[in-house]
Amino acid sequence: MHRSPFRHLGLLATAALLAACSSTPRFSYTVPSQPEGASGYTEKPGWATTQFAVAAANPLATDAGYQVLKAGGSAVDAAIAVQMVLTLVEPQSSGIGGGAFLLHARGGQVEAYDGRETAPAAADEKLFLDASGKPLAFHDGVVGGRSVGVPGTVRMLEMAHRQHGRLPWAALFQPAIQLAEGGFKVSARLHTLLANEKFLAKDPVAAAYFYDAAGKPWPVGHLLKNPELADVLRQIATEGSRALHEGPVAEAIVDKVRQHPTNPGRLSLADLASYQPRKREALCTDYRARAQDYRLCGFPPPSSGAIAVGQILGILNHTNAASLPLQDGLPSAEWLHLYTEAARLAFADRALYVADPDFVQPPGGSWMSLIDPGYLASRAQLIGAQSMKTAQPGNPAGTRTSLAPMPDQPEYGTSHISIVDAQGNALAMTTTIEDAFGARQMVKGFLLNNELTDFSFVPADAQGASIANRVQPGKRPRSSMAPTLVLDKASGQVLMSGGSPGGALIIHYTAKVLYGTLQWGLMPQQAINLPNFGSLNGPSLLEEKRFPPATVEQLRTRGAEVREMNMTSGLQALTRGQAHGQPVWFGGADPRREGVVMGD
Repeated sequence: MHRSPFRHLGLLATAALLAACSSTPRFSYTVPSQPEGASGYTEKPGWATTQFAVAAANPLATDAGYQVLKAGGSAVDAAIAVQMVLTLVEPQSSGIGGGAFLLHARGGQVEAYDGRETAPAAADEKLFLDASGKPLAFHDGVVGGRSVGVPGTVRMLEMAHRQHGRLPWAALFQPAIQLAEGGFKVSARLHTLLANEKFLAKDPVAAAYFYDAAGKPWPVGHLLKNPELADVLRQIATEGSRALHEGPVAEAIVDKVRQHPTNPGRLSLADLASYQPRKREALCTDYRARAQDYRLCGFPPPSSGAIAVGQILGILNHTNAASLPLQDGLPSAEWLHLYTEAARLAFADRALYVADPDFVQPPGGSWMSLIDPGYLASRAQLIGAQSMKTAQPGNPAGTRTSLAPMPDQPEYGTSHISIVDAQGNALAMTTTIEDAFGARQMVKGFLLNNELTDFSFVPADAQGASIANRVQPGKRPRSSMAPTLVLDKASGQVLMSGGSPGGALIIHYTAKVLYGTLQWGLMPQQAINLPNFGSLNGPSLLEEKRFPPATVEQLRTRGAEVREMNMTSGLQALTRGQAHGQPVWFGGADPRREGVVMGD
C-alpha cells in the first residue's frame, strides 16, 4: 500500500531551501531524443521528484518545461515553453490560436488568469441558427470561420509572465522554434487522430501540412517541420502578444475567418487588437477528507468546472460515500450510484446558471451560493435508492430565475499542464482550441479555435426564456475546464495541482482524481488509472471494458440508463508527499494519452 501523498506535512522543506542558486538564471534549450507517444492505453509508472516537476500531455512539451525549470525558471516560465511546444506537437488540442485558464499559487495566495476566447463584436445570438431559425448541426457550426473566437492564450500568458516570470520572455519560445524548424516526429496519437479526422483535409493549408500527396496522414515517426509557425513564434518572442493580435498575423487570421468559402465568420482586426485577459478571484472552497482540512481552488465562471466539481464533492460529503471503499481496486456500484446522482444535480445547476460573469449575474449575488454547504446538504437529500435519471436545477439562496436551462450540446478538446517550481510556486493550466483540430482552419502554421460552439446554439427556449450561455458580442463562452490546486487549509501550502482535457467530462475526470487522492488515499498515478465514470444529467457513463458486469447491472437495477463508452481523459497531477523520510512531489500522467512527468 502506498503512503498517502498528504502525510507528515510538518516535515516538508521550505521553499527557500528549494530556491534556485542563481538569481539571474539563463536558459539554453537542447533538443531531446524524441520518443514516440502511444495511442490507446499504456501503463505509466508514476514519478517522484524533490525540487520541481512538470506534467504535460506530450513528452517534448514536458521536456521543454523541465529544461526551463532546470535553468531556474518559474512555473509560469515553464508553462509558456510547454504551451508553445504543444502548439506544434499536439495541434489538435491547444495552441496560440486558442484560449486557456491558469491558476497560480504563491505563498498561499491563489490567482486566476482568464485567457478565454471572446465572441466577435459583430456576433449575435443567432450566430448558430440557419435561415429558418433552426440550430445548425454541430459540425456545420464548427468547421469554417463562423466558430472562431478571439484567441486569448498568448496575451494571458504575457500577463502572467509580467507578474511571475524569472527568465526572459523571448527565451521561452526557443524550444518550440527549434523543434518547428528542425522537425518533430509524428506521434502515434497524432497519426491516429489524423487518420480518423473527417474535416481537416478540406482546408488546403492544413491538408498540405498534415497529409502526404496521396491524402494519407503522415506515418508515425515522420519528421514534420513547421517553419511558418517558427516564424510566428519568433515574432511573438520579440514583439510580445502584439505580433499575434496586430499586424500581418492578425490580418491572416481575419482573412481566413471572413473569407471562408462556405462558412465565414465575423472576426475583425479590432476584435483581435482589443482583446484583454482577465485576472479573476479564484473560487476556493473548504473540503474535509480523512480527518484533514483542505482548500480546493479552481477557476470561477466563465468556467463551470470548479463549481460543478465543488458541488459534486460537497454533495457526496452529505452522503455515506466516504464510508464506501474501493472494491478490488474499483469504485463500487453503491458509490457510483451516489456519485452519478450528485453529478446530475450539479449539471442541472450548470445548465441553468453558469455563464460569463460580465453578462450573467450569479444566483443570490455570488457564485459561492452554488457551493454553499447548506444548499448542497439540501440537494443531497434528493438522492434516494433509485436513480432520478434527470435532475432539476435547484434554487440556491432562494433564487428565482427567468433563465432557461441550456440544452445538452457536444463539448470537446483541450490539454492540461501541472507545474511546481523550485521557488515554491505551483500552477495548473488547462488550455484548448475546443474540438479536435478546432475550426479546421490553419493559418501560418497553427490552427484556429472553434470556441464559439461552446455557446448555446439556441438563444432561448420554446417559451422565449433566455439561456444564460447564449451568444453575445464580446462574451466568453462557458467552459468545463477545471484546473485545480489543493492547499492545506491551515498552512496554505500547495498539496496538489491537477486537471484534464475532455470537454464536459473534464469535470468528472478532475473530481475522480481529487476523490481518489483525498478520500481513498491513492497516489496520483493510481487515482488517474482508475476507470472513468460520470453523468451529464442523463445516462450513467462508464469507461468501456473497465467495470465488472455485476457493477453495471446493479446500477441498472437502481433505474439508471448505463452507457459504456470510450472516455479518453488526459489527466496530469502532482501531489506533495514523502518518500524515505524526504519531501517529494509525486506525479502522474494519464495512460490514455502520451503525457509524462519530469523533474529533479
